Amino acid sequence: MDTSTTGEAPARAGQREWIGLAVLALPTLLLSLDISVLNLALPHLSADLGASATQQLWIMDIYGFMIAGFLITWGNLGDRIGRRKLLLFGAAAFGVASVLAAYANSPETLIAARAVLGISGATLMPSLLALIGSMFADPKQRGLAIGVWMSCFMGGMALGPVAGGALLDHFWWGSVFLLGVPVMLLLLVLGPILLPEHRDPAAGRTDLPSVLLSLATILPVIYGAKKLATDGFAATSLLALLVGIAIGFLFVQRQQKLTSPLLDLGLFRNRTLSSALGVALLCSATMGGVTLLVSLYLQQVAGLPALEAGLWLVPSFALAIIGNLAAPGLARRIRPAYAIAIGLLVTAAGLLLLTQADADGGIALVVIGYALAFAGTSPMGVLSTELVVGSAPPEKTGSAAAMSETNGEFGIAMGIAVLGSVGAAVYRHRVEDEIPADTPSAAAESARDSLPAASEAAAGLPGATGDALLTAAREAFTGGLHIVAVAAAVAMVAFAALSVAVLRHVGPSATDEEQPGGTETDGEPAPVPTTAESG
Repeated sequence: MDTSTTGEAPARAGQREWIGLAVLALPTLLLSLDISVLNLALPHLSADLGASATQQLWIMDIYGFMIAGFLITWGNLGDRIGRRKLLLFGAAAFGVASVLAAYANSPETLIAARAVLGISGATLMPSLLALIGSMFADPKQRGLAIGVWMSCFMGGMALGPVAGGALLDHFWWGSVFLLGVPVMLLLLVLGPILLPEHRDPAAGRTDLPSVLLSLATILPVIYGAKKLATDGFAATSLLALLVGIAIGFLFVQRQQKLTSPLLDLGLFRNRTLSSALGVALLCSATMGGVTLLVSLYLQQVAGLPALEAGLWLVPSFALAIIGNLAAPGLARRIRPAYAIAIGLLVTAAGLLLLTQADADGGIALVVIGYALAFAGTSPMGVLSTELVVGSAPPEKTGSAAAMSETNGEFGIAMGIAVLGSVGAAVYRHRVEDEIPADTPSAAAESARDSLPAASEAAAGLPGATGDALLTAAREAFTGGLHIVAVAAAVAMVAFAALSVAVLRHVGPSATDEEQPGGTETDGEPAPVPTTAESG
């Protein structure tokens, strides 16, 4: 989906660009693998370092918080100083931070190292995606390249439990962090040889107040959304959300006044870009909430350990990889809007299958249903990303890539907050009527709070009473999963219709019909983009 407004066909990528894509695939694989292996390492490092429950949460969460907070800043900076330069800087910082994390001797040191990992990791994602957009100007090749890139991310999620389990069986917990060192060293060696340099030659200076305002917007919103899912409508969660939204208003106001803003709001005037972001936001929010409940079901209802639960999710990643690679070919034959809609209808069918799982022996149905649902979102993920990157002028692809990544972070946080809260509310309503009459009041009160609390309370009760309480809690949680799955399935059908409505103007990538770079919301032609400086 070409960004060019001239009649010339875009240059096709050659062998050098495809080898460069393989180099870019390595850090992509690592970033997703780093997320999944820590779940397995957490009990080991917590015991070794003596981390408290609060410190464990920060060890897990600080990485994602920093990535979400700095994506916009680094995407803009990459457009200004060069995407390859920023990528290599981030790779070096990520490698150093990986070593610091591996040999941390206290929870505080590990939290600090994880924060640096998140900040440096945030340089990688928009730089990787922007470089792919620069290297693959041909829309057919760019779609396939993005599909490969996203498949590598899914591959890291699938390999995480296997690689993490193998390392923890043979080495100490810090070994899971050292996976990043050879990958980043290889990127530092091959990157300058194989990757081109692209930047905006007319970019101004980075506005520091805008950086601070963006962090003060994103971090409270992400934090508040996560706390909302775990603690319910607590004052701290709502306050964090309100503070983030209020500062976000100030951030937008400042961007509108700057001649060289941190976030170019003018990009949203492109109908294709804004529509693709909107559909992706809604879908990622829905699947973010469902993923949370499915993970909890496998571990807390089915009683699987973290490693085994992770392995049960591997089929969903495998199907998603197939969908990622198939989506660009499908979009060459039919309009992207229809490809996205077909995938979302498959997702809806998978979500409805979740409603057939019960609290006893429902693992197979949950795994199959979630795999179908997850795979169905593959065309949306690949094609919406391609539409966003392909719609932006060449000198703004770093910012557009950062917007796409931040959009996904916000969507997942929203979904966890909203659907997680819905599931929790259904659980509390149902468990109230199912708690056995002979349950002690303290245990009953714990059971009303959450399924993990109910499991802990049941473990301290006599056999029959404890089993009855645990069964009631698991059935109540499964009921919440069913309600969320139905709501999510209905939403996906609506999103399928929405994608057709807002994106049907984009033709298949194999045709010369209207493409994303050439249309603004007012129907006037978009200005011809300038050529980014190449190094």
